Amino acid sequence: MAFEVSYNLENEQQFWDELDDIVSTRCQEHEIIDNSLRSFLNVTTSYKSEYLQTDYSVAKCVFRLLEGELFAAHKEYVRRQIIYCLLQEDDNPTLHVVAAVLLYDGRNSNDDVIFEMMHSEGTFPRLVELVQLQAVQEDTRLHQLLLELLYESSRIQRLTWEDFLAVNDQFIIYLLGIIEGVSDDAEDPYHYPVIRVLLVLNEQYLVASTNQQNNGRSGVTNRVIKAISTHGMTYKTFGCNLILLLNRESETSLQLLILKVLYLIFGNPSTAEYFYTNDLHVLVDVILRNLIDLPHESPAASALRHTYLRVLNPILTNSQISRPPYYKREELLRLFHLLVTSGNHFAPVDETTVRLVQRCTSVPWLQPAATVADDDSPTNGHNTTHSPVEHMANGQKELARRALGMSVQGGGESSTSVLEIATHTEKPGVQTPSLGRVVH
Repeated sequence: MAFEVSYNLENEQQFWDELDDIVSTRCQEHEIIDNSLRSFLNVTTSYKSEYLQTDYSVAKCVFRLLEGELFAAHKEYVRRQIIYCLLQEDDNPTLHVVAAVLLYDGRNSNDDVIFEMMHSEGTFPRLVELVQLQAVQEDTRLHQLLLELLYESSRIQRLTWEDFLAVNDQFIIYLLGIIEGVSDDAEDPYHYPVIRVLLVLNEQYLVASTNQQNNGRSGVTNRVIKAISTHGMTYKTFGCNLILLLNRESETSLQLLILKVLYLIFGNPSTAEYFYTNDLHVLVDVILRNLIDLPHESPAASALRHTYLRVLNPILTNSQISRPPYYKREELLRLFHLLVTSGNHFAPVDETTVRLVQRCTSVPWLQPAATVADDDSPTNGHNTTHSPVEHMANGQKELARRALGMSVQGGGESSTSVLEIATHTEKPGVQTPSLGRVVH
C-alpha cells in the first residue's frame, strides 16, 4: 500500500478507540477516503490475532465501519473499494475483514446493492478460486466466511456464462468431499455453508436450463446433479443432510432450494435412487408432515405446497418407493384427499393444487388395482374407473396426522413444471409458519 500507518496500541480499549476515530472521518476527497480505509484495514489486520479472535468481535469491528460517518457519507465508493480489495488481496487477515464487511453489509441492508455491485464486478469466479486455495482452507473461520459470502451473493443475481465457467466438476466434488469428510453431523459448522453453496448452484443451473437462448450458447451442465450421478455412492452424507435440513428449516427460501435439488435428483434416472431406502422413507415422512401442516392463508405456504407436490411426483414415480411394499400408500392417499377437499381446516382449494394432486394420484402403484393385485385377488373393474382420492373417507387434520404414523423428467413432468419450480422463490428471512418436524 502507498499509505501506511504504524500502530502501537497498548490495550483493547485503545484498539476500539482508534477504530472509532478512523470510521468517523469526515471528508470528500477520494484520496482521504482511501487513506482512511487503508488505516481501517491496517489496524484490524495488525491486531486481529489479539482483539478479533471471535466471530462476534469481527462483526463488532465491521459494524463500527458500517455505522460510521465515513461509510454513511460515501457508501457506493467505500463498497466498491472493499470489493476491489476482495479481487486483489491474497493476505488471509485482510481477506477475512474484507469478506466480513461485504457479508454483513449485504445482510444488514434492506436492498441488494452490495451483492449487485459484487456481481457487476465479477466477484463470483474470485470467490470460487479463494475457497479452494490451500492457505484459505487452513484458516477455518475465513474459509467458512467466504463460503457464506459465496452463497449470499449468488442467490441474488443470475450467474453469467463466465461465472458458470468458473465452476468445474472438481469444485463440486471438493464441496461434497468437505461434507463427507468432516463428520456426519448436519450441525457441524462446515456443513451448513457448504450445503447452501451447492443448493444455490443447483438453483442457478435450474434457472439457466429454462432459458436456453443464453446468447446463442448451448445450455450449461448442472454439475451438482452430474456429480451425484457419477459419484453418488461416495457422497451419501449430502443427501442425508438434505433430509435433516428440510425437516428443521423454517426459512421458506431455503426449503425451496432444498426441494429444487430433490426435484432434479428424483427426476433424473441416474440419480433417482441416490438415497438409501430408509432415508427415502424419512424424506416421505417429512413431506407428508409438512404438507399437512402448511397453512392456506400464506402465499409462501402456497408456493411451498405446490413445490412439495411437484417433488413428490417423481419420488413416487422413479424412486425405489414405487416398488412393493409401497411405503405409506394409504397415508399418501388420505393426504391427497384432504388437499383437494374443502373443510373446516382447508380453505377453498386452488386449481394448481388439484392438478398436482391428480398428477400424483395417477402414479400406477397408487391405483386401487395395485393393492388388489398384490393381494392376489380378482380386480374390480368398477373401482379402477375412479381416482384413488375419490375413494378416501372424509377426515379431519388430527385424524390425518395420527394416520401418518411417523416412525426431471419422467413421471408426467412437463417443461412447464420445470419452469414453475425454477421460478418459485422467496425473499431471504421469510418464515413459513406451522411446519411440523419429524423426529426419529
